[in-house]
Amino acid sequence: MTERFVVVGAGTMGLGIAYVAAGAGHAVELVEVDRARGGAAVERLAQLWDRAVQRGKLTAEQAAANRGRIALRAGLAEVAEAPDVIVEAVPERLDLKRAVLTEAEALRPALLGSNTSSIPIADLARELARPERFCGLHFFNPVWAMALLEIVVGPATAPETTDAAVTLAGRLGKDPVVVRDMPGFATSRLGVTLGLEAIRMVADGVASPADIDKAMVLGYRHPVGPLELTDLVGLDVRLDIARTLQAAYGDRFAPPPLLVELVAAGRLGKKSGQGFYRWVDGVRSDDTERPGPGTSTEPATGAAR
Repeated sequence: MTERFVVVGAGTMGLGIAYVAAGAGHAVELVEVDRARGGAAVERLAQLWDRAVQRGKLTAEQAAANRGRIALRAGLAEVAEAPDVIVEAVPERLDLKRAVLTEAEALRPALLGSNTSSIPIADLARELARPERFCGLHFFNPVWAMALLEIVVGPATAPETTDAAVTLAGRLGKDPVVVRDMPGFATSRLGVTLGLEAIRMVADGVASPADIDKAMVLGYRHPVGPLELTDLVGLDVRLDIARTLQAAYGDRFAPPPLLVELVAAGRLGKKSGQGFYRWVDGVRSDDTERPGPGTSTEPATGAAR
C-alpha cells in the first residue's frame, strides 16, 4: 500500500521534500495556508518534472505519475488522521514550528519530523504529547540533488523512531547521518560558520562574491561556494539560523551587519532575484561588482544590483 507523506509548508524546502517523496512513490499531501504560494509550488513541481523528462532523467509516464501523487491542502484540518509521515518545513521560528507540530501530532502520524536546521529538537518537542515519535529530519537544498539527510535525535526520541527515520532516508534515496540534539546540530554549525565568514570578507573588501566562492570550489572542492549557497538557502533563513546559534553559543555566530542590511532591503537571494548575486529565471548571473576597501557598510557593495 502506498504510504501517506505529509509536508507542511510549500516554501523552498517543503517543495523539494514533496518532490523527492512523490518520486519515491509516496502519496504526498502538501499543506500550505497561503493559497498563492501553494499554487506556485504545484506549478514549480510540474516544471521540475518536465525538465527531468527533457533531460532524460524520467519518462513522461513517470513524471505524470509523480504529479498525480501530489495533493495540495490549505491546512492540516484537511488531512486525514494517521498518515505515515509528517514533516514540518515552515520558517525557522520556534513559536511557529511548535504550533504546527502540535497540530500535526494530533493527526497521530507514525513518524513526526521537523526540517529545522538549527532549533534544538528538545525545544520543539516541549509541548508534544508523544515526543518519543518525534525527531529532526533536516534535508538540504536542493533536496532532489543533495544526498544527505541529517537525522537529529532528541532526548525523548525513541530508538524505534530513529530506526524508522533511517529507513525513510533509504526509501527517499538519501544517505543519513544521525546526530545528537544540539543547536545547529552538525551541519548548520559548520556551514553557517563558513557562510558568515564569507559575508564578513565581502564587507571587508577582500574579494568579490564570485571570487570568494570560486576559491572554495577550486581550492577546497566544495560543490558550491558559501555565498552562492547563502543565496540558495535564503539570506533571511541564514540570518534566523545565525541568531539562534548566537543565542546558544555566543557572538562567534553574531550575524554580520551586511547580512542584516541585505535582509532588511529585501535581498533574500535566489527567491527574491537578488542577494550576493543577481538571479534571472532561477539562474545565477555574475554581474556583481568587486568590492573595494572601506565599503563594509554598503549593502549593495559586492551584491548584485
